[in-house]
Amino acid sequence: MLKGCNLIGQTECNEGDQSLLAFSTVTRSVLPKNFFIATTREINNAVLKAEIAFEVYKDITGEIKAIFLDTIAEEIMAVGDDLIQRAILETGLQEARLIGERGRTIGQLKLFADLLREGSWVEAVIDTALPHRKPFPHADIRKMQVPIGPVVVFGASNFPFAFSTAGGDTASALAAGNPVIVKAHASHLGTNELVAMAINNAAKKCNMPDGVFSFVIGPGAETGMQLVKHPGVKAVGFTGSYKGGMAIYKAAVNERETPIPVYAEMSSINPVLLLPSKLKRDATTLAEQIAGSVTLGTGQFCTNPGLIFLIEDESADIFIKRFTEVLSNESPATMLNSDICLNYYKSRRIIAEQNGVITLFKGNDFSEVYQGSTALFLTSARDFINNPKLQNEMFGPATLLVKCKHALELLQAIESLHGQLTGTVIADNADVSNYLKCIDVLYTKVGRIVYNGVPTGVEVCQAMVHGGPFPSTTDSRTTSVGADAIKRFVRPLCLQDCPDEFLPEALRNENPLNLMRKVNGSYTRESL
Repeated sequence: MLKGCNLIGQTECNEGDQSLLAFSTVTRSVLPKNFFIATTREINNAVLKAEIAFEVYKDITGEIKAIFLDTIAEEIMAVGDDLIQRAILETGLQEARLIGERGRTIGQLKLFADLLREGSWVEAVIDTALPHRKPFPHADIRKMQVPIGPVVVFGASNFPFAFSTAGGDTASALAAGNPVIVKAHASHLGTNELVAMAINNAAKKCNMPDGVFSFVIGPGAETGMQLVKHPGVKAVGFTGSYKGGMAIYKAAVNERETPIPVYAEMSSINPVLLLPSKLKRDATTLAEQIAGSVTLGTGQFCTNPGLIFLIEDESADIFIKRFTEVLSNESPATMLNSDICLNYYKSRRIIAEQNGVITLFKGNDFSEVYQGSTALFLTSARDFINNPKLQNEMFGPATLLVKCKHALELLQAIESLHGQLTGTVIADNADVSNYLKCIDVLYTKVGRIVYNGVPTGVEVCQAMVHGGPFPSTTDSRTTSVGADAIKRFVRPLCLQDCPDEFLPEALRNENPLNLMRKVNGSYTRESL
């Protein structure tokens, strides 16, 4: 039974008299239940509770935090099919997709639990004292990563589980030792509440401090900005539009007495380099494979291949012909919400209107029934280079082909690219050798290079990077997926000549946690 309330620490609250309603693009109607918008008092209380909880939670052992994350995973699974069915109504996503995404969310929580148990993520470094060094003694100097404080997480529209209430931002921030306040996404209010209550149940079962997790409802521009500007908030995680991410980023830097980091994943069109030797052998197969990636999830993936580069030749023409056929045969599909649907049709109209752009196929506008139809556009490398608007994201099942006359023109087009989450290279060994400079420049533009695959699908693992140069994210040094996501919500602390008994366990001489540490330049688990 949904309650429509905010969760301020472990207290359910609905002090306000204003509310939001969830809308279903599946039933094309408003869903029953009012969700009460958090008042300023409730928002302030959520941050205050988080600040108080931080003083306890930051010192809780890795094993206890790991048990907490495991328990969150168990509580989410305990919600059962109610969670999946609500998410179907609120997002229009298919049942199999949502079951898989729930599994991915559980996997993320367990990955960070394992990371905490292993422990070396704290990056303990010790340089022991050299009291007899001349002309001056060398102090005992030790450092490690420590949590930064309360983190605000903005849920994403396109991943109601994996990038939302209990998604990667929340999991990594909690793992690092920080309380989390989630700003619920208005597109899936009921889904958010069910997951938030699961986290709250886990917090109670694990005796976590009140305020380690809160959940607030409200319009993004108002409620979200109150949180971002609150002096008790120390970092922000965001997944969404460029406009929304930049508004948060600017507020966090310019409208606070103390600026804070904002880790925003924003716009990406994920270029694909379709190179000629490989294309000559597999043009038809590649057309079908890439078309499947373009239309996956109605094109509503942050890694959707929205830009494809080809060298002009007969194989490119064969690819384009088959690619157009496959996309034109794709049926319209339900999109996440009405705003995303309207923005998709608007963005593809803008692309179609640009000089030098040819519309190869454009399905009818089904925005009245909240469905997205496919579209395919073609332009020359020269027009692409000269028109930055052709790098605008079409968040839906559409892509832009760019024909290049030769390798130099391809290189120039890649050099003109904005920062991206991914870049894909479809090539055989001969292509890689012949276009090495192009691939090398692509390395500077993206966070992840995919060879002979498709960019959709982001594995949750130790080595994954889901980030990239601006404007794909606000900080190209970080990732929002994988084990290193935890590094966003910590800071290095150095302790000089601190008595051993007052050191954190990770830095003590006896190494009670049996961590892999860097001691005097060498990695070891040995005690000192």
